[in-house]
Amino acid sequence: MTPDQLADLHAKAFSATRAWSSDEFARLLSQKGTQVCGDTRCFVMVRTIADEAEILTLATDPAHRRQGLAHQMLHQAETISVQIGATKIFLEVAEDNTAARGLYAKSGYVQVGRRPGYYLPKDGAPIAALVHRKDLTAT
Repeated sequence: MTPDQLADLHAKAFSATRAWSSDEFARLLSQKGTQVCGDTRCFVMVRTIADEAEILTLATDPAHRRQGLAHQMLHQAETISVQIGATKIFLEVAEDNTAARGLYAKSGYVQVGRRPGYYLPKDGAPIAALVHRKDLTAT
């Protein structure tokens, strides 16, 4: 996927918050260890450094939600991370994002931290980020 495609899908998926720009995606893609799994319906961007991977973002077009795409892309990102050498993977999710929290719990992620006021919605009060971790040796 191109940075423009990533930014377009990210804007659809995160309409209530600030979506990432094409330039931001281009910068992330230029960093060693950064991979994208997916297509114009759903993608996961993951960065692996040494034995740790981090899901930088997961975006699903609202028209394609609840079809298992995010679960598939998450699994692909985990597999790629293991191939690169990761033994654990982290992510952050907005405390009020119950759908994503359900996906991550179903996928074996466990909450290991909380960052108050991390996400800034366009309209409303800041929202905490919940930090999750998964051991990839079982993936």
